[in-house]
Amino acid sequence: MKYSKLFLLLFVTQFYAQQGGMWLPNMLKGDRETEMKNLGMKLTAEQIYSVNKSSLKDAVPQFDGGCTAEVISDKGLILTNHHCGYDNIQSHSTIEHDYLTNGFWAYKLEEELPNPGVVVTFIVKIEDITSKVLENTTSLTTEADKQKKIQENISNLTKSLPKETWQENLIKTFYDGNQYILFVTETYKDIRLVGAPPSSIGKFGSDTDNWVWPRHTGDFSLFRIYADKNNRPAEYSTENVPYKPKHFFPISIKGIKENDFTMVMGYPGRTQEYLPSFAVEQIVNNLNPAKIEVRDAALKAQDRFMRKDNAIKIQYASKYAAVANYWKKWIGETKGLKKSNAIAFKQKFEKELTEKINKAGKQSEYGNLLSDFEKNYAEIKDYALARDLFSEVVLRNTELLQTGYKLYQLEQLLANKGEQAFTDRKNNLAKGIDAFYKDYNNEVDKNVFEQLIAIYANRMPKQFLPSTLNNLNANELTNDIYTNSSLTSLEKFRALLDGDTNTVINKINNDKGYQLVKSLADAYVKNIAPKYDELNLKNIATQRTYMKAIMELSPKSARIFPDANSTLRVTYGKVKGYKPADAIYYEPFSTLDGVMEKYIPGDYEFDVPQKLIDLYNAKDFGMYANSKGKMPVAFIATNHTTGGNSGSPALDASGNLIGLNFDRVWEGTMSDIYYSPEICRNIMVDLRYVLFIIDKYAGAKNIINELKIIKKEKK
Repeated sequence: MKYSKLFLLLFVTQFYAQQGGMWLPNMLKGDRETEMKNLGMKLTAEQIYSVNKSSLKDAVPQFDGGCTAEVISDKGLILTNHHCGYDNIQSHSTIEHDYLTNGFWAYKLEEELPNPGVVVTFIVKIEDITSKVLENTTSLTTEADKQKKIQENISNLTKSLPKETWQENLIKTFYDGNQYILFVTETYKDIRLVGAPPSSIGKFGSDTDNWVWPRHTGDFSLFRIYADKNNRPAEYSTENVPYKPKHFFPISIKGIKENDFTMVMGYPGRTQEYLPSFAVEQIVNNLNPAKIEVRDAALKAQDRFMRKDNAIKIQYASKYAAVANYWKKWIGETKGLKKSNAIAFKQKFEKELTEKINKAGKQSEYGNLLSDFEKNYAEIKDYALARDLFSEVVLRNTELLQTGYKLYQLEQLLANKGEQAFTDRKNNLAKGIDAFYKDYNNEVDKNVFEQLIAIYANRMPKQFLPSTLNNLNANELTNDIYTNSSLTSLEKFRALLDGDTNTVINKINNDKGYQLVKSLADAYVKNIAPKYDELNLKNIATQRTYMKAIMELSPKSARIFPDANSTLRVTYGKVKGYKPADAIYYEPFSTLDGVMEKYIPGDYEFDVPQKLIDLYNAKDFGMYANSKGKMPVAFIATNHTTGGNSGSPALDASGNLIGLNFDRVWEGTMSDIYYSPEICRNIMVDLRYVLFIIDKYAGAKNIINELKIIKKEKK
């Protein structure tokens, strides 16, 4: 029995040791490839990334700068999330053709809809050019001078390094400035909408289900890449033809079971896995609580009005969702960091690193790192909090203050760039402000302002609080501003900008709302930003040396992966349930049964199309049902993902497409700072559900016939 327990412990340790990490696809050979094979992968590293041969990386473009997509046919058909394509689906929607409500399907190529400005970018080659970027920087003594020289080198190398005329060079920093890598890319600019389910499928669960499991969202949309006759990037033209990819993913509907190997490829946006304990402690105890409090108050104020007035609900639906997204993420992140004892783990890691530094005799080079961090983070604490409060209250969540800040920037432009720059910006502002006021409600924003300005005055470190907020009576200030300021309507705002330069400057400076904005912005620009930037530059320099120490003093087998920075990464793990709290266990699969259990007729989050209900009642799932006759919808695994991985392909051991990444579980959102394989899970749409919706719900047989589908083996 003792030996069995020991074996189990070793197995669990081995399993979890191989989880986590966002790895560059050209750096998988060796330990990473061995880990992946130990978890069940049947591919080679060369099949994932190759410069000279077709490989998986050739089927994974970045979608429109912020998401990921995957090529799923030899005619350039790509799959991404519904929320990644949402703006384009919305832009094509009219009262007569409401594609958000009803969905859209092109049953032939001529029906596909162009999307001006949308691009997809493929990686052609990845190359380490660290020595070239850092050339002539070692003799420079200040961090500012080093950064300036590095940027000069990057600018020159971007222009001079070899590439084809239709390609681009992109240079990115890794390991906190210890490594620089060149990406040669190809960007396609003729991208057409092919298909999207109705929002009642593509956004099912909406804000309520965001960041949680179990999930029942068919979060997908389909686009097609078009190229010129030479298969190269080209602007939209009726002469363009479907792109011929170097590789596309077959889709497996053979089925998924717990502990199956999974690999996700994509473009994760930003992680901070190597922050010291002092930084994580500040996030958990100071920064996140303040930001959560601000957004919580804003959401509650908006929600009260949205529930009473449908017109306001329409105006604020998108804004509310945007505010709620990171509000909910920060709550989950804070809980996860506490639950996983991330700070204690970081402290243990730092203690072990100190021992390695001492053992290696590197005290002169690395011995002061932790004391420098402790000092720097103690100094920056109030400035970081003040910066976040200004951003959350003035720039993000109070619309009157947002608008006033645009005028503040306008006045600063006059002082710094002169009258012509002022006039050009003023005219653009007057023309472009319509969309803002179309979705602005004065009464809603007034209530948000009253709540948030009180939090600002209470939370802001007193040394940074402008005199206008001393002895604040939030109700009086709110009534005064929202009664007298011209920032509360489109007509009054335009009137502020009418006249010559002196007239405009005088008018805005006599406006009560602008006067408040100016006092807040002046305090920020003069008293907060400069010192924050100075201290942050110190932290950047210390972080770079800290990262250098970690890389230098860790064994070769150590799993040290670079933080995410919107470049192509590979992450791998297994399909796995998890235990978020005592006496609770979540299975790794959800089905259409769960959609029907959540169904609320007429509800904007949980309504279900009648046709989907009919298919469910008839159990008309075609070849896409699981072995128990149920319709799979989503599944979770231990892949390490973040924002930017939306739309990423989830692949099986043989490199076949089995899922479409779209979210993470709430308890695991702290994976941007500290990845814990026990509770961190990514959420994916099962490709069987995607195909079921395309085939049985939409009847788009033309799309199904274009795909290479690997079916279940007949018994």
